[in-house]
Amino acid sequence: LLFILGVIFFLYRLSHVALYVTMFSIGHSITLLAGVLGGIRANPYLIDAIIGFSVVYKAFENMDGFRRFFGVQPNSKVAVLFFGFFHGFGLATKLQALRLNPNGLVPNMIGFNIGVELGQLLTVGACWLIWRATRGLPVVQRLRTAALYGIGSVAAYWSWLRIAGFAKVWPTSSPTGPGMCKA
Repeated sequence: LLFILGVIFFLYRLSHVALYVTMFSIGHSITLLAGVLGGIRANPYLIDAIIGFSVVYKAFENMDGFRRFFGVQPNSKVAVLFFGFFHGFGLATKLQALRLNPNGLVPNMIGFNIGVELGQLLTVGACWLIWRATRGLPVVQRLRTAALYGIGSVAAYWSWLRIAGFAKVWPTSSPTGPGMCKA
């Protein structure tokens, strides 16, 4: 949710919020379902590190870092879709670890995914309404940059912990163990 909340940080129109949340949900849904139902596996430490990086990316983008430091502005919609794939895959790696019963898995996963997406929409919608009502307040303007630095720093640290966790389990002696990918 931190990534998608970062996405709506500077959106003013509800139609834009809906577009970006839809882009994220498409990516998230594809890889969540492909991971669990299709059995596509990857190292959860690496996926979680990429998820943390996505939050760092969004904080940097929200601070206009790409334009200021590199003179370019990446396509935000493409980035949201791209990172949505990893966020969905991250959840898939957690569900794969549960060793779910295959009986009724397809309808259960579809229902679960719908619930996840509805929960995201409700949370993002509520946060957007609060943000919209308060964004003009002087204290909010002063805290905006500090919040972005804080969010980016915490996400960078979290990514680093995931990379360190990966380094502890890789290489592994098992061809399908934690350090390896299996399609």
